[in-house]
Amino acid sequence: MAEKVAKLGVEREKDFMYYVKDGEVWKVQRKQPGVPKGRPEKVADGGFEVDTNYIYFVDRDGDVARAKRAVGGQKRKKKGRATKAKAKAKPKKKSSSKKTKKVAKKKGGAKKKAAPKKKAAKKRGRR
Repeated sequence: MAEKVAKLGVEREKDFMYYVKDGEVWKVQRKQPGVPKGRPEKVADGGFEVDTNYIYFVDRDGDVARAKRAVGGQKRKKKGRATKAKAKAKPKKKSSSKKTKKVAKKKGGAKKKAAPKKKAAKKRGRR
């Protein structure tokens, strides 16, 4: 969760993006089609030091808050590693599946006419 670092009470405008840089709050106009890039403008001086282990942002109240930075990204599932280990242990079997037949056809094999569809079996009466 986030903790407040400085109570500034910055009035936020809808078309601007607010960010914290070197303990100061800056705003820049949001990108819009057909509008040239805006220049950053300093809004307030926070008067605090920035710690690299935290992410600093302007919250809903217009105050500066910080949250613990996620280091190393998201953890990966261990399931993927286990399946690879199993795949190495088992030798691959050659099977004549539908996929291999389709691949053979695409590579230029002899074309066969599609077999006519079989009629559905007649329904039996009640027993």
